[in-house]
Amino acid sequence: MSSSLRKIVNPYHEGELQVQGRVGALGEGAQNSRLIQDSIIKGGLGFINQLPMAVFGSLDQDRHVWASIFIGTPGFIQAENERMVSFDCTSMVRNLHDPFWKNIQINRDVGMLAIELVSRRRLRVNGRITRDYDDLLRLQVKESYPNCPKYIQRRHLIAHPTDFNRTSLLSDQGTVLGVAQQTIISQADTFFVASMHPERGVDASHRGGSAGFVSIVDDCTLRIPDYPGNSMFNTLGNFAANPWAGLIFLDFQFHQTLQLTGHVEILYDVDGTSEETGGTKRHWQFYLDHWIEISHASQVDWSFFDHSPYNPPVRNSSGK
Repeated sequence: MSSSLRKIVNPYHEGELQVQGRVGALGEGAQNSRLIQDSIIKGGLGFINQLPMAVFGSLDQDRHVWASIFIGTPGFIQAENERMVSFDCTSMVRNLHDPFWKNIQINRDVGMLAIELVSRRRLRVNGRITRDYDDLLRLQVKESYPNCPKYIQRRHLIAHPTDFNRTSLLSDQGTVLGVAQQTIISQADTFFVASMHPERGVDASHRGGSAGFVSIVDDCTLRIPDYPGNSMFNTLGNFAANPWAGLIFLDFQFHQTLQLTGHVEILYDVDGTSEETGGTKRHWQFYLDHWIEISHASQVDWSFFDHSPYNPPVRNSSGK
């Protein structure tokens, strides 16, 4: 390990330790905590610098959590060094309707997930963001660590720079999921979730499975299986400490994003769900507060390659 990279002392907060203890994963969680450092690992710098997308979590004025996606030409994200990442806004899709832009004026704590779907590689980078100029964002790294490739569906992204100046359209918004929004969710095999801890900050993470793995319980409630992972329980641990969450679904075919904010309840030991949860019998239930749907026209295209071989089977999409 480079002398400039330091493992974070006490990397887990009380929520993460609570969930680890509840499911008997304190030992594995402690072992994997060595991955959490205060800087980006050396191999992560080149990875970040060639990415065409990143996912962010941010907080609005009421400290509700939102998830957002940045997409641009490879190189629009640059890891300047192990503790600083910059973003060239002129080389990315500008979505002025995304709550992210107002949120960072109020609270600079953000969570970033650097992810490449086609290679199933991902790296978390959390910290504080500034907008030094209108066209430049800079993220001061607070902590960083890699994640495993499980449950990622491989897709290749192609961005069209000539379309970046087009204004993304706010298609609709509301507090109850209509037919169009439920269709996006029920057909999704990928979404991203943002969560936060009141003192430790914001986090962004990936969730994937076979189409229909997100169950629609009713027009304000979703149920998501919690598959086996690295036993860190960063997202569920944040939920245990603070129930607010932000979700974002990508409609890969029709170039839309669906952002939701709301709160979460963790469900343990749900009878009859061992197969659909990969053996954990855990779920988390999301209760909607507000949603925003945005159309991005033809600014990006996606080519599907294959599903993750780790995806558990989907029972149905009704939540029953």
